[in-house]
Amino acid sequence: MLQMFLFLFISILISFSLFFLSMMTSKKNKSEEKSSPFECGFDMIFSLRMPFSMLFFMITIIFLIFDIEIAFILPLILNCNLSSKLYWMLSMMLTLTILLWGLFHEWFFNSMKWKK
Repeated sequence: MLQMFLFLFISILISFSLFFLSMMTSKKNKSEEKSSPFECGFDMIFSLRMPFSMLFFMITIIFLIFDIEIAFILPLILNCNLSSKLYWMLSMMLTLTILLWGLFHEWFFNSMKWKK
């Protein structure tokens, strides 16, 4: 138990010492351009109301669907030996059915095309 607290103390000590060392040795360039907010690469002075394309949002939603799909399918794959085969198969089929339904829906409404 003492070794664990000693290891934790040393780890925290090393982390904070490296943090403060980097703060002390870093260059501190203060300029107006560096202090200004950076919003998606747009110049905030000249293009305040430049609209985004709706295609940008559709591609983002498609990416999120497939990204969340990995979060659902990976635990199912890792736990296939720990649960009953029927429950595992039904869970996997339901997850894949919902995913494929979303894919065909996006395909049907031509959200996968970059140029229309």
